[in-house]
Formats: sequence, C-alpha cells, structure tokens
Amino acid sequence: MMDPENQQLTTTATSSFLNTCFNGLNALSGIGIITVPYALAAGGWLSLLLLFTIAVSTFYTGLLIKRCMDTDPTLRSYPDIGYRAFGKTGRIIVLILINMELYLVATGFLIMEGDNLSNLFPQMDLYIFGIHVSSKKSFVIIVAAIILPTTWLNDMRILSYLSASGVLASLIVLGAILWVGMFDGVGFEEKCRIINWNGMPSAISLYAFCYGAHPVFPTLYTSMRNKHQFSKVLLVTDYAKPSYRQKKLRSGNIHHPASIILPSTCYLKISGTYRVFGLELVLIGFIVFIGILVAIMGTYTSLADIVGKL
Repeated sequence: MMDPENQQLTTTATSSFLNTCFNGLNALSGIGIITVPYALAAGGWLSLLLLFTIAVSTFYTGLLIKRCMDTDPTLRSYPDIGYRAFGKTGRIIVLILINMELYLVATGFLIMEGDNLSNLFPQMDLYIFGIHVSSKKSFVIIVAAIILPTTWLNDMRILSYLSASGVLASLIVLGAILWVGMFDGVGFEEKCRIINWNGMPSAISLYAFCYGAHPVFPTLYTSMRNKHQFSKVLLVTDYAKPSYRQKKLRSGNIHHPASIILPSTCYLKISGTYRVFGLELVLIGFIVFIGILVAIMGTYTSLADIVGKL
C-alpha cells in the first residue's frame, strides 16, 4: 500500500485507464480474497445482499471523493480533502485514520503471509547473528524486505505494472483452486446456510472490509491522464475483484470511517449540501448510518472474538 504522506509527490498525470484499473484492483483484491468467503459462510447466502449494499455505498463515496477533488485543483491527497472541509483539525483526523488503517492492514497481511508460508515450508528457520528466528517470523521478515522497496515508488504508472502482477497472482490462485476442485477429485460442497443471524455482525463488518482502498483513491484520481474515466475505474475495482479464500482477518475497523464516513462528511461540508434538505442529503445520511453501524458491529465482533480466545 502507498504511504499517504507520499501521495503529494505524484504531480504528473501519466496513468492510463488500464494503469489505474490495475492499481485499484490490486488495492482491493487481496482484501476481498481474504474476507468474502468467510463472511458468506458466517452470514449465509442472503448476506450477499449486504455485500451488494456496501459495494454500492462505497462506490458512491468514491464518487464523492472525486467530487471533492474537482472543487479545487490544488487538492492532491485525502488529507487535503480533510483540510478543505474542516481545516487543520480535519487534516490531522484524516492523517491519523488513514495511517492507522494502512499500518494495521499491512501488519495483518504480514502476519498472514508468515503463517501461510511457514505451513508450506516449516523448516525455514533463520539464525541472525546467532539469534534463532522461527519459520513464521522469518517469512514475515522476508516478505517485508521484498515489499519495502515498492513503497519508495511514487509514479503510479510504474506501480501499475507491480499491481498487474498482483492481479495476475490472484487469477492464478483462483485458477488453481478451480482446477483442484473440478479435476483433482476434491470437488465442491455447498455447506453455506441461507441465513445465519448469529453470524450477521461478522458478515457485515467483513464485507465492509473488502472496500477499504479509499485512502489511495485521491492519488489514483490525480494520476490519471483522463480523469473523466475515474468513475469507470471505480466500477471495475468494486465489481471485478475475485474472492475465493476462507480466511478470517481482523485488523480493526478504522477503514469504515475512512471509506464511508469521512468521504460523506467531507463532501457535505465542502459542497454545502448539508444546508439544504433533499434527496442527496438523505442518501448520504443513510450511507453515514451504514458506516456507523458497520463500525459498531465490527468493533463488537472483534472484541468478542478476542475475549473468547483469552
């Protein structure tokens, strides 16, 4: 993921529509892969209606970010939007939230990679200056070392090639799973219930976790040569990401304010829509309500899981 402090370094619009789609898909696909299958198993088939509702809501808040950016050509990043809406306080709040989100998500992915790779290669222990490092910790260090140089790039066009490799990797894994299920005698079993009310809080929070790339949307938008195509990018990234792996991941619920609540409140303030009662205000109010509800449920389920494992 990109460092929001470095977002302002991207000053030239060099990315094509395809470049931006790859960057957007790479920002979202990994999260969706991890969360959607578990959320579906937890909430049942009808919980997919919640996934659709959250997808539409976050697509709309992505458009709200675009509208905020269009009001002032000097806006280059998410913190800039917060500053335009609420001054220095808004910038500080946005910076804190998006940095916490990116830190927690990156930490969660590193832990997951360490767990999965150590299961594949359990003998991968290292000795660093005479200190024994277990297989899990070794892979966390190795993956972090591989990924770290990519965070130094600020040209979105170049980053899109790395993003394309991430999207290709997702498709390869998806193809491997389909091949094993269809041709290697494993098969597919339908065990999911129609609806499971007890698992619905987890399903709601995890579905929302799929759409947590809003902090990088301003960078994607400003990097595009043809900014009028940004809404099409949102459509591609929201509805074309594969999701196939059952894995539960908790990295906090900071992304809910960053993806739903912040874009809505900033747009209301910048546009002045909050002054006039109308359909748009009602719609945005409903979306903010969804964001608050998801944040509460996500926090509750996360704390309940933590307490249950103590």
